[in-house]
Amino acid sequence: MQPLSFYDENIPCLAACPVHTNAGAYVAAIADGDDEFAYLTARLPNPFASVCGRVCAAPCEDACRRGEIDQPIAIRALKRFVTEKYGVEAGSDTWKTVASHKGPDRTESVGIIGGGPAGMSCAHDLRRHGYRVTVYEATAQLGGMMVLGIPEYRLDRELLQSELDAIVGLGVDVHLNTRLGEDVTFDQLRERHDALFLAYGASLGRGLDMEGHDADGVLKAIEFLINVNQGYHVDVGERVIVIGGGDVAMDAARSALRREDYAAEARLPETGDEDPEMMTEALDVARTAAREGATSVTVFSLESEEEMPASPFELEEAAAEDITFIHRRGPARILTEDGKVTGLETIGVVSVFNEEGRFAPVFDPDDVKSFEADTVILAIGQAIDIDALGPSGPAISPRRTIEIDDTTLRTSIDNVWAGGDAARGPRTLIEAIADGRKVAADIHTAFTGEQEPEVKGQLVELAQFHRLTDPYDREQRISVPVLATDRRMGLAEVELGFTEQQARCEAARCLRCFANIELDVDACVLCALCADVCPLDLISLVPSEEINDPEGGTALLLDESACIRCGLCIERCPPNALSMAVWEGVGVPKLGVPV
Repeated sequence: MQPLSFYDENIPCLAACPVHTNAGAYVAAIADGDDEFAYLTARLPNPFASVCGRVCAAPCEDACRRGEIDQPIAIRALKRFVTEKYGVEAGSDTWKTVASHKGPDRTESVGIIGGGPAGMSCAHDLRRHGYRVTVYEATAQLGGMMVLGIPEYRLDRELLQSELDAIVGLGVDVHLNTRLGEDVTFDQLRERHDALFLAYGASLGRGLDMEGHDADGVLKAIEFLINVNQGYHVDVGERVIVIGGGDVAMDAARSALRREDYAAEARLPETGDEDPEMMTEALDVARTAAREGATSVTVFSLESEEEMPASPFELEEAAAEDITFIHRRGPARILTEDGKVTGLETIGVVSVFNEEGRFAPVFDPDDVKSFEADTVILAIGQAIDIDALGPSGPAISPRRTIEIDDTTLRTSIDNVWAGGDAARGPRTLIEAIADGRKVAADIHTAFTGEQEPEVKGQLVELAQFHRLTDPYDREQRISVPVLATDRRMGLAEVELGFTEQQARCEAARCLRCFANIELDVDACVLCALCADVCPLDLISLVPSEEINDPEGGTALLLDESACIRCGLCIERCPPNALSMAVWEGVGVPKLGVPV
């Protein structure tokens, strides 16, 4: 990926997205009624646009400048709105407009180990360049943790399969039930292919070295999720305790309430420092455990409610399904009887982070409480299967992940790359997709010497721009519709999509940060009328020394953090020194031209 320019960085949603999706452009297009252009903009950098419309961690929303005023734009739900119209779930091949084969077929062969988001995103881009691509997947189905770790009530399996089929349809060769280190070795794959991408994820659960950790009824979160998402029955009993506090824990707890539904809809054959992602795992586990038939699910987290890194939406949905939270308590030992779990002894937490903000929990040894349980699920993170690489594999980092160059993602072995969870530890879906695309670009560079062309934006001045009659800055965020709580006992998706009216209203709240106020310094007379008229007091005139300008004089400053692009400053400027220009071109499809 090329570095972003100043104007790109000035669009926070674009800058925050690991694959640099121009969210502002597609949100504005939805507000203007151009839904097809919005979809193509969302799909251009992301082969899993439809999936991300349901389950992306949405870093764009965290960065959204609208959040400085009230609440960020519901960008993920708006992406879902347009994918439901033009994405693979609609039976459409509109995506081919921005994902067609870009050149002649090449002779080089690339082997990709792992059919998850990183591996399949890499396969997608390599096929667009014409390379021969083979994906080796250890299980009986592509998708990786999208299918094995994300419960079906969050991500519809037919939609996911359609997204995967579209990528395979580009000409990707797939070998299922082919596990690295068992069915094929690292050395064999190196002999078979000109390049390798190691993207086989982090599928091993982490345990706790405490008394009772090996008792019957102690489960690791990721292994629990993999089993229930494959349709296997997991007997968790009536009382489940989940240790952790993230999204994955919530999913597992909620899924435990639905064990009959999961068992009845098996989809795969039987042949088949504290990280925020650890907290994400805990929420998924809790919610899944609830769907597995448990009548009482309790989540224990070291953090207070305010400190938990899990998304507020996931916490709200878990609470709505009667999952109990107990904060500021850590596990001390697992209570057992005749080798089976009977409960959990916990210890109070004085603090979780030190003065530098690092994870360094402090416990109160005098604050000990016990809780009854039939099952204890450890949602404390995932580990990489390093042994699968064998003795001739690439160098391993101190974190027990595959060591890579942070920029190119190359390993210590020539023509071998690694990315996703296998190289970085547990991360988000969109970060894995970004790694796959980075590796594909670097492989192409390694074989051809060609760099991905830098996409340069341009400023296009607007003849007219004002939103004085538009109440966009006063409208509150529209809540994403969800399935009623009393209807959540099956595997149906809980989060629903926006209606057309809801989507238009929510998209209209966008501040359109891609529109920039431009200053002609030669025309400016420093009259300060722009500062006087600004409704949010975001414009100021200061001595130039305050911005380290040794020349002396006066500087005109604009605080972009809450600018609503109302255009009042432009209309008020007597010498017309201010204007509005749109930064366009980056992350926007050129319709009719292969990109």
